[in-house]
Amino acid sequence: MFIATGSINNQSDQIADSDRKRKTSVEMSKRQRADIESISGLEPEERATELPPTYVVMKVVPDIHEKALQWLATKIRAKKSDGGGELVAILQPKTNAEEEYTFHISATKIKLLEIAEDIDLVKPDPRGRPREFTVASLDDFLIDGTTIDDLLTIADRQTIVLHELENIRALEYEKFIPGYPLFKLHENQSIVPLAHNKQLITKIYPLHDDEELKKLAGSWYMPRWFKQPIGDIKEYFGESIALYFAFLEYYTLALVVPSVLGLFGYIFTETVPFFCIFNVIWVTLFLEVWKRKSNELAFKWGTIGMTSLDEPRPGFRGFMGVDAVTGKVCPQSPRFMTYVKMYAVSLPIVIICMILAFYLMLISFWAEDYMKELFSPEDYLVMIPSIVYSILVTVISAYFKDFASFLTEWENHRTQSQFERHRVTKLVLFEFVNNFLSLFYIAFVIQDIDMLRSQLQTMLLISQAINNFQEVFMPLGMNYYSTKKSQSLKQQKTSHKTNPEVEQEKAAAGSFPLLNIPQLQPDDPRIKQVEAEGAMEEYQDTFDDYLELYIQFGYVFLFSSVYPIAALWALLNNVLEIRADAFKMCQLFRRPFIRKVKDIGAWQS
Repeated sequence: MFIATGSINNQSDQIADSDRKRKTSVEMSKRQRADIESISGLEPEERATELPPTYVVMKVVPDIHEKALQWLATKIRAKKSDGGGELVAILQPKTNAEEEYTFHISATKIKLLEIAEDIDLVKPDPRGRPREFTVASLDDFLIDGTTIDDLLTIADRQTIVLHELENIRALEYEKFIPGYPLFKLHENQSIVPLAHNKQLITKIYPLHDDEELKKLAGSWYMPRWFKQPIGDIKEYFGESIALYFAFLEYYTLALVVPSVLGLFGYIFTETVPFFCIFNVIWVTLFLEVWKRKSNELAFKWGTIGMTSLDEPRPGFRGFMGVDAVTGKVCPQSPRFMTYVKMYAVSLPIVIICMILAFYLMLISFWAEDYMKELFSPEDYLVMIPSIVYSILVTVISAYFKDFASFLTEWENHRTQSQFERHRVTKLVLFEFVNNFLSLFYIAFVIQDIDMLRSQLQTMLLISQAINNFQEVFMPLGMNYYSTKKSQSLKQQKTSHKTNPEVEQEKAAAGSFPLLNIPQLQPDDPRIKQVEAEGAMEEYQDTFDDYLELYIQFGYVFLFSSVYPIAALWALLNNVLEIRADAFKMCQLFRRPFIRKVKDIGAWQS
């Protein structure tokens, strides 16, 4: 809910004053603007008709109201003072009425540089040190014969365009989305996330750079040992994904020593006290050494200075005002309201879910005891309750993840890092009960070491098998099914029409109710790329990948004293995991937007 405080006139004056300051701070000399405009090597009249590259693709439902469609298109191109993004919007031709409207979003080079300064984009200075980019010192960043095109990578431009899309705001008189009176708007509300949430916008994604992706893939998931091109991963996929793969590599290397010792422990039975002491020492050393490595990478990438004062995330709700610390115009909301929601509502709900998960665990034990009465303890049928419980844990965890995301969104955290930290905390509490409480119950209540070893082996191997299936084979199947389905639908639509009818429908579909929007030519190669990548699975974030490692980490370092070979199974899985995750990022998923991080967040603790 948006909170109205102060007069509208005062807010407008503050926002206008902030805009004037921003414009002054990013004002460029005529020489710099001439350099930017001449970088393409085209004459002025040629540049007027040139369509810029596509940085972000936005798909809109085909049956959207005409007024809403025109309003969205206008907002994308409108000036900041009118709540717009000052971006370039190009429309992709439609071939039939059921096809989505596809916008190719871009920006002028001047706008890219202005927003790069506005979002504090970090670039290396002439000495190679990371420094916040400013337009006034543009020449300092153009070193060794580099041009403006070299300064901002494709990933940088995609991040900038997304930032502007998410900061398109509703004006005072815009009370609802045109054509949809029930979709209410509040003054200065972010429009694109709302339209996406209301399913008027179906997809927003950046495009892959095929040439760069081939270079990265060749040095990443092709047969090699542990070493990964972390710097190249960071440049293409961003800090968040690069840091995950750096942690996975570091953790996998740390498993070598426990794996070797685990082989000896598997042969010699009386090793429980030794592994209890070793695991405590080894995991402590590993986490401290990783913390140093993480800080080193954050300093190198220029993200080590990130704080809770960073720019609010798009979903943050509040009244617009000037921040007392940063001086920027952004949403403001009382922090105590977030704490009330967290501790008075979210925490009790999570505790109830944990209690229900605990009773589900007890039911699996009761079922296993019942099976032992029907069959001999050595019979494989006795393991059925454990197997079913392991599968149920995976399924329930997937549903709880969505529920935890909903609760965290409702709590209204200011920054993306705060949002992720509190969402992770909810999931960690629930997953601890799901995955580890049964093992503690066997160890300290039932006190059956053979049963503990069997349960650990079953849960470790089944969870790893399910995760590998979900991460590689399921996206492969979904992509294949999606491609075949789209091809089948196109064949069905064209097979029941004569050629004149097909041409007539194409012509009708091409006459959009949008004014002054340039369109791509039907043979533009970007169209095939957009459709191919649009059919791919969406990569949400690194949450599932970290969660998988968190569960495996607990199995190995909390319980491997009774099952020493667990570290070896984890090591073998992670060697495959690095390549499988790299393959899915390069081949199976749409390119995710870059997200800056300074560490692995709540997963560290």
